[in-house]
Amino acid sequence: RMNTSEIDLKSQFKRGMAVEQFIDDQIAQKITISRKEVKMYYDSHPDNFKKPEQVKASHILIKVDPQADESQKKEARKKLDAIKQKLKKGEDFSTLAREFSQCPSSSRGGDLSYFGREQMVKPFSDAAFALKTGEVSDIIETRFGYHLIKVTDRKSETKISYQDAKEKVEQYLKQKKIFKEVNQYLEKVKRKAKIETFL
Repeated sequence: RMNTSEIDLKSQFKRGMAVEQFIDDQIAQKITISRKEVKMYYDSHPDNFKKPEQVKASHILIKVDPQADESQKKEARKKLDAIKQKLKKGEDFSTLAREFSQCPSSSRGGDLSYFGREQMVKPFSDAAFALKTGEVSDIIETRFGYHLIKVTDRKSETKISYQDAKEKVEQYLKQKKIFKEVNQYLEKVKRKAKIETFL
């Protein structure tokens, strides 16, 4: 598919592995990141270590194509309104989701698990985050159709602890230093090399 031969591919792999080994031997092994650097980065980038507020919600979806006419939209909304009346009479949300929802989550009783504000389309997210735990929304319209949403749990915004973050921060800072050193090395050898360009 790449219009290349096995010999050429092996040559590319060999060259790539040689470059990786060179970087590892000549640059990466010489780079160390102190605990002080890690802690300083952690303390000076607090926004990088926030875990935003999340809700756990279930929904019942009646699909409607965005291009549907008013009569089709009205029919879909009517179906969901009938389901809403069943909920008001005390029927179980997850049971109704399994029976009526047109989302793959119906097999889990409509459960979408935990999500942040940016993970869902805005009308859905706005409605879900405005609900209290245990509350069911009014009918919400999105590009997928009409939804009833029930929030089953919430997680407040939290901060990832230094203990949990320090290894990833160390890896990140080391990669940054390696990248910088590689670029400096390339500039150095370019200055010493005779480079010819053939157009």
